[in-house]
Formats: sequence, C-alpha cells, structure tokens
Amino acid sequence: MNYKIVEKEGFQVVGIKREFSCINGENLIGIPKMWDVVHADGTNDLLFKLNNGNIKGVVGVCVDKSSNQSGPLIDYWIAAEYSGETPEGLMRLEIPASKWVVFEVHGPMPDAIQKVWKQIYSEWFPSNQYKPAGTPELEVYFEGDPWGSDYYSEIWLPIK
Repeated sequence: MNYKIVEKEGFQVVGIKREFSCINGENLIGIPKMWDVVHADGTNDLLFKLNNGNIKGVVGVCVDKSSNQSGPLIDYWIAAEYSGETPEGLMRLEIPASKWVVFEVHGPMPDAIQKVWKQIYSEWFPSNQYKPAGTPELEVYFEGDPWGSDYYSEIWLPIK
C-alpha cells in the first residue's frame, strides 16, 4: 500500500448525508447506491463545481456515530471542500485540523476502495504505531471514470 503522511488545517465541506448501519455490511451496499444517485441526479457535478478548497475532488466523509447510538452507525457525506455560504439544499460539516495518512487507491469503484479500507484496518494499523484519531475519515474521488480500471482515488485517515 502506497501512502504519505500530511498535516492539514481544519476545513469545511458542503454536501448531502445519509445514515448507514455497519451491521452485516449494510454500509458496503448502501453507500455505492448513494453514489449512483448523486451521479445520476447531477449532485456530483455540482459538488465538483462548488469545490474551492485544497482537496480537488469530491469527498466521501465517514463520521462514526457508534458512541452516540446503540450499534455501529455512520453518517456518510458526499461533499466538497468549500468556503462560503452553504448553498441551498446542502449541509455543512467542519473537519478538524489533523495529521492524516493518505492511501492511494487504484481501480474501479466500489471494489478498489473497499479492498483498501479492509487492508488498512487488517494490515496497516496493526503493523505501526499510529491509531485512528476518531474524527471524520475521507475518501477523495478525483475527476475521471470511477468505474475505470485506471481510476485513481485516495483514503485520508486522521491519525494520532
């Protein structure tokens, strides 16, 4: 797995969110369906146009809600880094300043990104001194064909 470690000041994103259960992999089925909808209804294109931050892509933001609820739940955002007034129909989320480990992902969605997520938690975290910081985690999707075999994306994990 290719990765780098970067530090980034806090920033905000705007987008849409849905809540998913992580029981029996429900999130692994529901999140790709959510992406299908935003590609079909134009939300993905709107977010690319709104992006005025340093992360030049549309982001999937995973916010762990397990400590607030019974059972493993997450809020999943499809959003873009953006400063300014929140556009109508979208919501805003603040991402705190963090040290991030940024993993490269190569290949078609959603299989490529799901494979790297599994490797991170089964191989990378157990083999080094870093731990998840417990703040929102990012998937960064750049322009291009997300279903293409040569598609490039990233996973950004806040670490401590």
